[in-house]
Amino acid sequence: MPKQVGAAKKISTQVVPVVGMTKSVETELLQVMKKLGIVRSESYNKLGSISHWGLDWKKSYPEVRTFRKPESLGLPSKLMEWTVSDVAKAITAQQAACTDAITKKLYKRFPGKKNQRARKELCKQLKTLAFLDNPLLHRLVRKEFQRGRSWVNNQIVYQQGGYSCKRLSRHTYQLELAGLKRGKRNRIIVKSNRKIKGQIRLIYNNLLQRFEIHFLVDHGKVEISYERRAIGIDKGYTEAFYDSEGQAHGQNLGKLATKKSNRICTKNRNRGKLWAIHRKLEKTDPVKSARILKNNLSRKTENRRYRKNQSEITAIIGAASKSLFDGESLLVFSEDLTQPIKNKRQSKAMSRKLNSWMKGEMRDSLEKWANWTGSVVKEVQPSYTSQIDSVTGTLLGKRSGDSFTRFDGVVLQADHNAAKNILARGIDFEITRYMNKTEVQAVLLRRTARFLRGMGLSLADAVELGWLDCKHTKTRAFKELLAGMQGAPR
Repeated sequence: MPKQVGAAKKISTQVVPVVGMTKSVETELLQVMKKLGIVRSESYNKLGSISHWGLDWKKSYPEVRTFRKPESLGLPSKLMEWTVSDVAKAITAQQAACTDAITKKLYKRFPGKKNQRARKELCKQLKTLAFLDNPLLHRLVRKEFQRGRSWVNNQIVYQQGGYSCKRLSRHTYQLELAGLKRGKRNRIIVKSNRKIKGQIRLIYNNLLQRFEIHFLVDHGKVEISYERRAIGIDKGYTEAFYDSEGQAHGQNLGKLATKKSNRICTKNRNRGKLWAIHRKLEKTDPVKSARILKNNLSRKTENRRYRKNQSEITAIIGAASKSLFDGESLLVFSEDLTQPIKNKRQSKAMSRKLNSWMKGEMRDSLEKWANWTGSVVKEVQPSYTSQIDSVTGTLLGKRSGDSFTRFDGVVLQADHNAAKNILARGIDFEITRYMNKTEVQAVLLRRTARFLRGMGLSLADAVELGWLDCKHTKTRAFKELLAGMQGAPR
């Protein structure tokens, strides 16, 4: 039996619709949402400044009460406190994302082991307001941290003490929610397959014109194994994931994404023609122009179809993540694709298709199923992972579509080859996650030069033979290595 080191909770968010409420309750809930929208906006404005960096969310409510009392809006103190705490948690998450982005910049600015102590000290200062005394960190934070604003006025946060839940039938529950008046609660009926408990969020969905309850569901615990099997995965467009063991997951992703992209493109072209006709008829035939605007240029049907397409793609990604882990506790190495691709010109059709590539949804889905199986997902530096020969670990070879041709003529499956390279990158101590592309290229060229030296060849010979892409010849690392190889005795 594998040694157990702990357990993890399997938690997911469930959304259930509100199917019954009186008109007076609906009016009061919308009124409370509007008032809490003011609280949310002012809290973001106050707590979102750099002066409140690293503020504990538990201490946020007293800070907000210094300028906004619940009595001024006619709100119960608890409803306002729960909203302010929710805002403070969102700001804390935003600060964490900013810290992660700045850490990447620090690794690029201070690379290598010689700067390890300096990086560690700067990252330590970044966790508190001590960064204000450091001109470099202060400048990076002010550039990276976007002060939050909120116009959300369609939700109410309730803790367990703010409501009660009573079962009416098999899939129907009655909730009594705290209202504006003390001792008077608002009754609503929701359709759910389980009893609602813990923190809930009542949201008015403007698209669907209905109230919804969002709450967390605990699906039990999963035991975490001490020894996790390591695999690498390549995120793709044709299929969601391709692992280092040669298995493809989510193979219909590319077909659905392309179909959705082409449909939207054709639809918008036709809509553009209708808009031109509508504007042309505004003066000559205003009745027909208004009819076109009402019956042919609304977004109701298109929005419903778009949500359906997004749900289909999300379902494929979720099924791909589930099949990847298959209930096993794994150590997964994945590409860090959070940074946008710069200075790379694409065709309009390719850019349009990549816009529908839900790489953010892939990352979230992986994290969810990793938590559910007690797995760990580690992201690695993605540069050149699809251009390396996984057998030799060098840049000798060429990728063309789904095929990777090695220097000796052997053809590999390109995504499988990339997944193997990502697995190797996960345990590569020379190439770290935050290295820039140029540094990674220099490391790979040095390895390629060593491999060629064992064959009695140079980098220039590899370029002439067509083994090495000629784009590498323009780099400084290539020229230095070539000069060193020419000067070395044979």
